Amino acid sequence: MARILITLGDPAGIGPEIVDMALASGQLPEGHDFEIIGKRGTATPGRPDAQSAVAALEGLESAVRELKNGRAAAVVTGPVCKHQLKAVGFEFPGQTEFFAHAFGISRFGMLLTGHHLTVGLATIHEPLARVPDLVTMDSVFNIGSLTAEFLQKRGISRPRIAVAGLNPHAGENGEFGDEEKRIIAPAIEALNELQIAMFCGPGVPDAIFRNATGGAFDAVIAMYHDQGLIPLKLLDFDNAVNVTLGLPVIRTSPDHGTAFDIAGKNIADPSSMISAIKLACELAG
Repeated sequence: MARILITLGDPAGIGPEIVDMALASGQLPEGHDFEIIGKRGTATPGRPDAQSAVAALEGLESAVRELKNGRAAAVVTGPVCKHQLKAVGFEFPGQTEFFAHAFGISRFGMLLTGHHLTVGLATIHEPLARVPDLVTMDSVFNIGSLTAEFLQKRGISRPRIAVAGLNPHAGENGEFGDEEKRIIAPAIEALNELQIAMFCGPGVPDAIFRNATGGAFDAVIAMYHDQGLIPLKLLDFDNAVNVTLGLPVIRTSPDHGTAFDIAGKNIADPSSMISAIKLACELAG
């Protein structure tokens, strides 16, 4: 029986209640042992503080120890408050980078997948002003190959993956920027040489996601956070799952945050947490 860890996240947020609702939903697959990690009585709902942040961080660190010792097949992480975590010494932009560092991984990526879209990100938690410098052949190649591997694990033997341009109209033949010709197109050529998926692009960003939702592609590679996550959360907010690619273990999480404004009111929607647990079970199995 596969052991799946579930961290509560920041106990002042909706993490504890959506975990409870997910486990009581009757929608989770059988044949798995679910173990909750975290301290429930360490915060007042809706009032995050240093104590709740420490509890969230301790939960993550405990999950890493269990995974490294081979005592669990996967971890599903509840939402955390990055601002509060930084105040107690958390040095990472998000949980994605935390897990990559914990396992000594340099080749990793963030992907979100829902009923309508699957989106990999060439850059993750970065200021928009830095994105043009961070979109490199290596970053595009890295997330492209990781996304192809993820789709193959889910049973798509030859995925169809569209790669978005960085600029409006994918640069309009250099009128609005040359990153498409100089960086993204060569990265796509290198990806296609791997023969693990069919990559196409650079595609016009304002149309490529519509084509993907229509069934033309199995995934889209976006150049930056909001380019990819705005369309995904518009369509799949209630069911999308965040996946850290490249780890030697499985890590998923809901696609939303702590929602302190509704914490403790038992009105939070557990759908994304349910999807995250189900995907962790699928990948572990």
